[in-house]
Amino acid sequence: MSRYGMLLAPSANRVYADQAGRMSQAELAAFGSALSSDISDIGVDVLGGVEYLTFSAELTPRDVAFLSNMSAAYALFSLVEGDLLRPVELTPLARYDSDLITIPKYAGKTNEQFTKLVLNLTLLASASARRMLDGGLTVCDPLCGRGTTLNQALMYGYDAIGVELDGKDVEAYKLFLQTWLKRKRLKHTAELVPVRRQGKRAARRLEVTMAASKDDHKAGAVQKVTVVQADTTQLDGLLRGGCADVLVADLPYGVTHGSWQEDGGLSRSPLDLLERAVPQWLALLRTGGALGLSWNLKVAKRDLAEDILLANGLDLVPQAELAHRVDQGIERDVLIARKPA
Repeated sequence: MSRYGMLLAPSANRVYADQAGRMSQAELAAFGSALSSDISDIGVDVLGGVEYLTFSAELTPRDVAFLSNMSAAYALFSLVEGDLLRPVELTPLARYDSDLITIPKYAGKTNEQFTKLVLNLTLLASASARRMLDGGLTVCDPLCGRGTTLNQALMYGYDAIGVELDGKDVEAYKLFLQTWLKRKRLKHTAELVPVRRQGKRAARRLEVTMAASKDDHKAGAVQKVTVVQADTTQLDGLLRGGCADVLVADLPYGVTHGSWQEDGGLSRSPLDLLERAVPQWLALLRTGGALGLSWNLKVAKRDLAEDILLANGLDLVPQAELAHRVDQGIERDVLIARKPA
């Protein structure tokens, strides 16, 4: 088998960058579900004083295309005669300019590399894993905030659905996306309209249709973003069942953001929210779809989150250790589960 070395991209978050090697090993192992070749001997080696993520495989061009989308991938090399490096061209999914991801800055925003990692892990655990490069998928973030996950889905060429309770966040996302599309001179429509349920106004819905080029727009190759301003635990009648291939949620960390409880109080722990929301979220997932969660271990234990998913009939997906420190008040973990056939 051939030996490869991947140079990892630097992260704007120093603490996250310090753990990128370990996180990337787990992500690389997950990509094995979509590749034509087994991946073995995954590790971190120092070549010329620089750390590389190393592994053995026989990669086809399509395999390389898959690995090009690793969250921290910067450059890939085949190792020749020991530690000599031969560049292998990466071809990541990048339907739009990268500033769609990097421009938004706000308190509580999740690191973009980590957002991409969780989306990748969820996609690779789903029945859609081998379709990752082909478009036509739909990503749902039922706690979408100002749209970090939605924008990553757009970069991949997918449709995106979000749910957000805070109207200011929905309006801020509309303003950003519409301004960005105008600046890039991309064909689009964007509307924020009321939604009625049982004759009463129940929510607002942001509907955006966009295309990556004029030719795509003429050909009808458009992408759609839908964001519903609503309580994520009360979605009946607001979104169509089975509308998403994967669902990714970054639960409130109990630091900048908390979780609203049934009695109207605010809790640092997201478990009450998760227990009430998961039945609603499962209705949105197609059969074989996967759910990916990240949260703060300092306010919610992993086994309790697992119990909620298991109680709702989900199958937990085995994974390598992904818990990592974000700052003094946040130790973040990732949990992936699959909706059985």
